[in-house]
Amino acid sequence: QVQLVESGGGLVQPGGSLRLSCAASGIFFVSYTMGWYRQGPGKQRELVAGITSRGSTNYADSVKGRFTISRDNAKNTVYLQMNSLKPEDTAVYYCNADYPYPQRTYWGQGTQVTVSS
Repeated sequence: QVQLVESGGGLVQPGGSLRLSCAASGIFFVSYTMGWYRQGPGKQRELVAGITSRGSTNYADSVKGRFTISRDNAKNTVYLQMNSLKPEDTAVYYCNADYPYPQRTYWGQGTQVTVSS
């Protein structure tokens, strides 16, 4: 059974930092591209950051220079370090695991991040 369990969300003031974690089980973690997506109020889900099995990363323009994605294959965990948070970063953040051939994708349950003073 595949499980992606996010943690680390919460309420933070503008300019603050949070680190999200996503612990994976039931998959061969090292082979998966891992990603963080978010869905804000009234918005579509969007990709925030991704990291391939080889460690290549990509980011949404809105978070470049502020967010950092990383992975620890020994712990089957992916992280999202979020700095200089803005109110527009408020969203439910979802962890995603993706394998291309054959295509398989899995989602976590989401963790709420609220940036507000």
